[in-house]
Amino acid sequence: MTSTKGRRTFIVGCGCTAFIKMGLEAATKALLDAGITYDLIETAFVGHCYGDSTSGQRSLYNLGMTGIPITNVNNNCATGGTALYQVNNCVKSGLVECALALGFERMAPGSLGTHFPDRPSPLAPFHNKTQELEQGMMAGTNFGPASKNHAHSMNNPYSQFRNGWTVQQVLDSPKITKQLTKFMCSPTSDGAACCIVASEAFVHAHKLENQAIEDYDPTSFESNSAMEVVGYSMTRRCADKVFVQGGFAPGKGRDEIGVLELHDCFAANELIMYPALGLCAPDAAHKMVDNGDNTYGGKYVVNPSGGLEAKGHPLGATGIGMNFYITRAGPMQAKALFNTLDKRGKYGLTHNIGIGGAVVVSLLRRPEFYTAGGIDGRSRLGYNHGHECRSIILADVEKVKSTKWSPYVLGRAKL
Repeated sequence: MTSTKGRRTFIVGCGCTAFIKMGLEAATKALLDAGITYDLIETAFVGHCYGDSTSGQRSLYNLGMTGIPITNVNNNCATGGTALYQVNNCVKSGLVECALALGFERMAPGSLGTHFPDRPSPLAPFHNKTQELEQGMMAGTNFGPASKNHAHSMNNPYSQFRNGWTVQQVLDSPKITKQLTKFMCSPTSDGAACCIVASEAFVHAHKLENQAIEDYDPTSFESNSAMEVVGYSMTRRCADKVFVQGGFAPGKGRDEIGVLELHDCFAANELIMYPALGLCAPDAAHKMVDNGDNTYGGKYVVNPSGGLEAKGHPLGATGIGMNFYITRAGPMQAKALFNTLDKRGKYGLTHNIGIGGAVVVSLLRRPEFYTAGGIDGRSRLGYNHGHECRSIILADVEKVKSTKWSPYVLGRAKL
């Protein structure tokens, strides 16, 4: 199965921090995972919402001053996914052979607010519409599967919350709106994630066959309609497009999905996105929950990482982190991933949404040249970073930095 446009692309290296950490660590882990140095990166897109201009350059300059173009991305909660989308396009089009997508965030405690109070917010239509809709809703009518995600997160070493709150604990937590309690909402978080995308020729040249995950056209669809309040229609159109680009007939392919990470910034959003992604009929999301078709033993395993509600939601890192959780199997994915992506024709899916007009959906699978038991990133890092969350040390950076590195810059890095 091949894409309809461009050449094949593969995620060959991933790195992630506990969602209380930052960028140099994630990029270093991704380079160690791929077994390459920063010299081989030809372009980079860096996502962050709460950082000054050129924050991406400051983060990557620790690894070298190589002169590559570094583009900063800000697309709200879909920032990380958008950075990965742009990196994939650069490789797919043949502009570069290897590119890096990095996302990071350092967020203030509490609810999100504007950093520019002297001008109208671009999210004003969204805020106004949600306030209108809130007034007409009955209290306690839309919960979503929050407890399921908190149970999943207990096995995720990178998760911000590993408490495993029960249904009753979720319902009894402080009220945020008429429908949502505190534990149904994603927390503000600090953290970072990184993915390296390469061409098929690069994969074979660097003997990365056994860890390459094929990326089937991450697709972005943007809309300015204030009626698209929670992104249902954007998600539906984006998902339809990416499955067609993956070679499936219109409306088909969902049964080939085994595991997915979807954007559950609030518990209710997860329910909404089941039908939007085509996983069930528009009126059947509750049946997926009742039948256990959103967790281990069911039709799909949704958010094995714990989702945004449990693992955390550092805006710039979220979309890239989703791809880390799918491509680098940890204990939370063991049953889901090894029983799906390792079988030909089975896929993982990531879904990243940014309020205000952005959705990114990606299809992932093991390529046909994958051989079980071969050398992969675990050998290069010295441990399985899908199972363990370790910090890096300067010696790790020394292994992957460019030959054109700056002692002045790296000496100011915080490790």
